[in-house]
Amino acid sequence: MQRMTKQLVATKIAQSCLYYLVRAYSQTFRIKVVNEHTWLKHYLKNNGTVLMCTYHQQFFSAIHYFKKYKDYHPGLMISQSRDGNIIAAVAQRTGWHPVRGSSSKGGGEALRLMIEHLKKFRLAGHIVDGPRGPAGEVKAGTIRLAAAANAVIVPFYVAADRAWYFNSWDRFLLPKPFANVTLQFGDMIKINTSGDKQEFEAQRKSLEITMRQESERLKNSLYL
Repeated sequence: MQRMTKQLVATKIAQSCLYYLVRAYSQTFRIKVVNEHTWLKHYLKNNGTVLMCTYHQQFFSAIHYFKKYKDYHPGLMISQSRDGNIIAAVAQRTGWHPVRGSSSKGGGEALRLMIEHLKKFRLAGHIVDGPRGPAGEVKAGTIRLAAAANAVIVPFYVAADRAWYFNSWDRFLLPKPFANVTLQFGDMIKINTSGDKQEFEAQRKSLEITMRQESERLKNSLYL
């Protein structure tokens, strides 16, 4: 029991140190935010429900900035993996509410809890191709979540003028210190909730194409 307690304390200390390291590192970014007002108006003034979507590759750059939404109690589905434990700890400290599960493990229950959270608080984030990819492929759970909660989907994209790209399945993007980082929100996308399988797949594919095109367009227009 004493050994477990020591391990727990050590884990908590490590997670806290990581959070402050991520926070300090992210504060070096020079962030430009584009088109945030559109979905915020829908959320705050129209009482709308919003599901913000991005790629696994790009979420790190938004961690520090997204702390500004903590008073809205946003939810975020995070895998039950060891890496997921680290991400969940950082998310909690930035005011986000982790729901543990993914398409590969605990997905059904996590999706149910995410729907409940999104219906209650009207704001959540979602990694469309996580936790294992393929990169850029929008998983079906994204559409199911938005449809069940009657939420608009708001894709967001990140580009940096100077960054490292990891040798991972998603080519994870880490902006270099003091990089110019653009965080761009896309147009709101309304999901049809008729339940037709062909229409469901058409909406999933349409979102996938839109996100790939807009992400590439942002990268090319700003930094290439």
